[in-house]
Amino acid sequence: MVIRGPAGIGKSTLLAAAATAAAAQGIRVLTATGIQSEARIPFAGLHQLLRPILHLADGLPRRQRAALESAFGMLDDPDQAPPGLLAVGLAALELASDAAAATPVLLVIEDAQWLDESSRGALAFAARRLAADPVVMLAAVRADHADSLGDGGLPELELAGLDEVSAAELLSQQAPDLEARLRDRVLAEAAGNPLALVELPVALPDADVAALPSPLPLTDRLERAFAAHLPGLPAVTRAVLLAAAADDEGIPADALRAASLVTDIEVSGDAFTPAVAARLIEVGPSRLRFRHPLVRSAVYQAASWAQRQAIHAALAVVLDGEPDRRVWHRAAAATGPDEEVATELDDAAARAERRGATATAISALRRAAELSKTTASRGRRFVRATSLAFANGQTADGADLLRAAGSLELSSGDRLWLSYLSEAFSESGWSGVAKVGAIAGAIDPEYGRIALTPLLSVALRCWWGNPSGETRTAVVRAAERLPLPKGDPAVVAVLAFADPLGHGADVLSRIERAPIVDADPLGMYHLGMAASAVWDYELTLKYVEPAVQGLRAQGRAGLLPGALVTQAWAAVHLARQRTAISAADEAYRLGTETKQRQWLLGAQLAKAAVAAERGEQQTVDMLTREAEAALLAAGANPLLAMVQFVRGRAAMVTQRYPEGLEHLRRALDPGEPGYHPFVGYWALADLVEAAMQCGQPALARHYLELLESLAARTSSPNLRAQAAYARPLVAADDQAEELYRLALDHELTGWYCLRGRIQLAYGRWLRRRHRVTESRAPLRAARDTFDALGFASVAEYARQELRAAGDASQRRASNAWDQLTPQELQIARLAVDGLTNREIAQQLFLSHHTIGYHLHHIFTKVGVTSRSQLHSVLPQAT
Repeated sequence: MVIRGPAGIGKSTLLAAAATAAAAQGIRVLTATGIQSEARIPFAGLHQLLRPILHLADGLPRRQRAALESAFGMLDDPDQAPPGLLAVGLAALELASDAAAATPVLLVIEDAQWLDESSRGALAFAARRLAADPVVMLAAVRADHADSLGDGGLPELELAGLDEVSAAELLSQQAPDLEARLRDRVLAEAAGNPLALVELPVALPDADVAALPSPLPLTDRLERAFAAHLPGLPAVTRAVLLAAAADDEGIPADALRAASLVTDIEVSGDAFTPAVAARLIEVGPSRLRFRHPLVRSAVYQAASWAQRQAIHAALAVVLDGEPDRRVWHRAAAATGPDEEVATELDDAAARAERRGATATAISALRRAAELSKTTASRGRRFVRATSLAFANGQTADGADLLRAAGSLELSSGDRLWLSYLSEAFSESGWSGVAKVGAIAGAIDPEYGRIALTPLLSVALRCWWGNPSGETRTAVVRAAERLPLPKGDPAVVAVLAFADPLGHGADVLSRIERAPIVDADPLGMYHLGMAASAVWDYELTLKYVEPAVQGLRAQGRAGLLPGALVTQAWAAVHLARQRTAISAADEAYRLGTETKQRQWLLGAQLAKAAVAAERGEQQTVDMLTREAEAALLAAGANPLLAMVQFVRGRAAMVTQRYPEGLEHLRRALDPGEPGYHPFVGYWALADLVEAAMQCGQPALARHYLELLESLAARTSSPNLRAQAAYARPLVAADDQAEELYRLALDHELTGWYCLRGRIQLAYGRWLRRRHRVTESRAPLRAARDTFDALGFASVAEYARQELRAAGDASQRRASNAWDQLTPQELQIARLAVDGLTNREIAQQLFLSHHTIGYHLHHIFTKVGVTSRSQLHSVLPQAT
């Protein structure tokens, strides 16, 4: 739960009460406090929280242990890929879960808005997964701060001020001798804020309280109240307070050494005594703590710019052995451009990036750019920061950095990269293909592999957009000019996306010759995406399924949503609904967490497509309406074609042919907002059938001719299968039966949904020609096919035809597996594959206790008592 409220409202008091109650019950309490000056130290907050249980990390799986060690700077290998933020979050979750195996754990986080961004992201990820673990997380957040904990979908408790009676009672306890006029003024100014009621009458002289201007925010009034103590303190005390306020660790010895440097005298621990007496700080053997964060802020803000600069310079000397802390103090002390400090910040950014703390790396590069001596070095640093921001979903930061870099002197390579970033992450949403040709033309072969990222991006624009043939050719030529092997997965993907019609057959040939390399999940992902782009879905799954496993193992949650959506849609086309639902459900969850809206919507529409095949019209309507609203808000978007495809399939499944024709034709109509021929080709066989059922044979033949042409040109298995299904629907009676038999005997093997549909169509064709006895066999086969696929609506149509043919047919018995949620089905499959709970947890970014919890429910639902029995009841994917 997130406890939200303004400064001084009592968040810390409430958390302290919870921690005391928990400790009294034998619950282990782990705490962390966000410190504003510490916000640039990678994973500092997470390390502070988990430090007492880090010894348990030895029991974590190797990848999770390595993720934590890298995040905490305990392992710094420049050759090792940085851990993903979600991988660190999962490791933290498992560590807390393991600690809770002995005794329940309470995690208490104060001032979470000032934790470093990497810690906040990892903790939000873990918090959303505390389902079955005996772990509670409570975090306090300032009401006026947005943060990744507060916007992470967690339960929130909003704290309001005290009511008038309670406020008056508290003020009477704290200042019983306060005269009536000032008492009324303090009550009015405090507005029920407990800290204000305690501090305002004590910290300020009466005249100052009365003179406080009402428009001043309460936080500023409290800071002034605390700052009022400072002039009466000795100079050395003010110096150590400023050093402590500017530092992040709160180590008394560091504050004393820094104060000694700026005052030129040896400052002893006695300097703390007046500040302790004034109730500004508490000092322990190894830690100094400000009584409230506003005290720290008041001390820092009360100092002059020159005093702050001097104390930062002194702290940089004191922290000479800690480069990550030292460099930020040097940067704060800089008075102008300083290339030496900028270079140190470059190094700090590289270390932060290796630790998976991209937010810190971006901040370091931004500050390095500000301190750069030349516009060229400033531009280079801004471009690098911009790349990191966009690559990690920080689009707001990325847009600011993009504008800052755009006006600077840049090399041709940096200018190209900036153009790519500007186009790929356009703030206006879908921006089409206007700049694709220019970016492709600017790619120099000397860039080598680094050019593949912008090239893949513009190639994707070609697939999803409708560029000219010249533009497609420019992208293909740019890929072919690169000094890379013809079978390079990324090059193959560029060809597939840029020109699937012109290079479809060549792409399929290159993919068929490519090996599956488990050590290269990104390469397999590219090959799977390429196969999907040219409508070969068996080949898509061949590469994407191991790619998903590899990306999971590497903790690359940023890439997983795209791989899972590709897997889900390939499974939709192959009628493997359980695979489709599991993949789409996980993609939706990860797309939400990683804020990748395009994959989130793609997953939602894949779910809708399965619902369409099942005849679940309400679900189709709800999911497509939500997706359409989001897409229209972003401007013209090619995903609108997928909305029409899903709606069209839903209409076809329930035999509403005019409606199906209306929806499906829109993807092939250039005048429609959802015009997208490559998606439109998914439904050409449906268009043939709908046109025939609507009495428009000429239109049906038109669509069949287009389908035949495309199938021949691209060698796409999906288009060939669609053509085999569509031919008998249009053929004359003396030719239709041979085409039905040819489709069933040879051309639709493996295409289960199309095969079931052709069985149903053939049975109907026979029955309507009074060959009733012959019609029963294909109708029974259709019924059994759709029962096996779980497509109840179409199976019922087959039963109706069977009854009309004089053959009774019972309803399909309900399957216990149909009661499982998509996530439960996914867990059950992995358990059947022999994975342990902890191995399943790593793959699905959950704790192993949560996996055990889900398995218990799975056993109950399907009527087994152990995981070994799952083998006998789990159906195959097909």
